[in-house]
Amino acid sequence: MRILTISGYKSHEIGIYKQSDPAVSIIKKALKQQILANIEEGLEWILVSGQLGVEMWAAEVVIELKEQYPELKLAILTAFEQHEEKWNESNQEMYQQIVLNADFVDSISKKPYQNPQQLRNKNLFHLSKSDGLLIIYDDENEGSPKFLWEMAKEWSKKEDYSLTQINFQDLQWLVEESQMDDD
Repeated sequence: MRILTISGYKSHEIGIYKQSDPAVSIIKKALKQQILANIEEGLEWILVSGQLGVEMWAAEVVIELKEQYPELKLAILTAFEQHEEKWNESNQEMYQQIVLNADFVDSISKKPYQNPQQLRNKNLFHLSKSDGLLIIYDDENEGSPKFLWEMAKEWSKKEDYSLTQINFQDLQWLVEESQMDDD
C-alpha cells in the first residue's frame, strides 16, 4: 500500500476538548502502530482532510514519524476552502503548524462550504486517491465517520482497497496494555 487515507471521529464526537486528554495519546499510539506496520509494506503518503480530532492527531503522528522515515509524506486535502475559519484560535494555530509541516495541502472544492455534497465529494476523492483506509470508528457509536466508512466498504467491493478499522474495544486494549507496561 503506497497511499493511506486516515479518518475518524471529530474530537467533540468523542468528548475530547483538550490536547492534554489522556485519550489523545492512546489514539495516537493506535494510529502510530498502524502507520508503522504500513511503512514496512511500502507506505509513502498519508491523506487526511484536516478535520479536528483523529485526522489532526494522525497528521501529528506522521510529522513525528517523518524524522525517522523522511520518505513518508503528509497530504491535507480539505473538502472546501477555509474549512478551519470557524475554529477557535488555538485550533487554528495547531492547524497552521500542521499545514506548515505537510508535504501537500489543497482543497477539493475551491469554494467555501456550500452544501453536504462537498463532503461526499471529499470522501469519494480520498477513496479514489488512496489504496486503503485506516479509520477510528465504532459501529456502535455513530458519528460523522459513518459516511466515509459506509462508502469505503462499498468501494472495497469493487476495488482492491484495504480497510482497517480501530474501534473502542481496540483502544481499550491499548489502555490496558499501557497500564500493564507501567506496572
